[in-house]
Amino acid sequence: MNRIPGEQPLHSDRPRQEHLVWIEGGTFTMGSDNHYPEEAPAHRVSVPGFWIDSHPVTNAEFARFVSRTRYVTVAERAPTAADYPDADPDQLVAGSSVFIQPDHRVRLDQPYQWWHWVPGANWRHPQGPGTSIKKRPDHPVVHIAWDDVAAYAVWARKEIPTEAEWEYACRGGLDGAEFAWGDEFEPGNTLMANTWHGEFPHHNTRIDRYEGTSPTGSFPPNGYGLSDMIGNVWEWTRDWYTEHKRPAHSCCVPEDPRGGAEESSRDHSNIGRRVIKGGSHLCAPNYCRRYRPAARMAQAVDTSTSHLGFRLIVRP
Repeated sequence: MNRIPGEQPLHSDRPRQEHLVWIEGGTFTMGSDNHYPEEAPAHRVSVPGFWIDSHPVTNAEFARFVSRTRYVTVAERAPTAADYPDADPDQLVAGSSVFIQPDHRVRLDQPYQWWHWVPGANWRHPQGPGTSIKKRPDHPVVHIAWDDVAAYAVWARKEIPTEAEWEYACRGGLDGAEFAWGDEFEPGNTLMANTWHGEFPHHNTRIDRYEGTSPTGSFPPNGYGLSDMIGNVWEWTRDWYTEHKRPAHSCCVPEDPRGGAEESSRDHSNIGRRVIKGGSHLCAPNYCRRYRPAARMAQAVDTSTSHLGFRLIVRP
């Protein structure tokens, strides 16, 4: 593990770069044949070297970006009837999706029992009006849609990682391991990530001390020195969401394959979807075992949630 040299920021109003970690390029097994079908097939991929943020972008870092640029996030803008012609006009208000814990057991095939659209929810007010990030400067920023990630990346003069780059970094040099730290979820009863403990979604034991997001670096880093690659918040990648595909020829190892075209990633509402990785504090053994490097989900580019953030990279 080598950190990028130099103490000076790229620009006076850009983030400082000392939190970047160098990841030596290499070949690894991407995906898994042992869990959710969208992770298969496991296949070999080659990735060139790159620098990556040692932790997800925090509230304090995102606040600096907004202060310098006066940027307004997607969740802070009211949707327009032109973009959503079938929507109830009364529902076209600024807001975002928030996890609200039910007080009783609910069916796990009905996510709207715990996900709610909350007007006024955004990165400044994670649970909606009346909530604040003032005591959470070192927590990952959330309620970040794709356009917000892209805008921050341009300002920071960084790039959004591909799914292959992200997964390679997440594995921390442990090719084929189940988790980012090995094959045991809690080695020696050590809590390695901010995930859900108890029966999701109504009972959280909070044995890890956190009910929602946690300060970055609260749990042990992986072998590359990267914090929160697993749990805490999901993270955006640049790939459009498509199925994994094996190389056309068994003799060839593709170099950092990109996800497919936007058209093939669209959902039933015709919105393009990108790959998100890493799981979050809501991942639980009884519901979402996606706290693994191989795990992946599709996220609509126009949607933000209370458990979705990002980190960036710099390519040589």
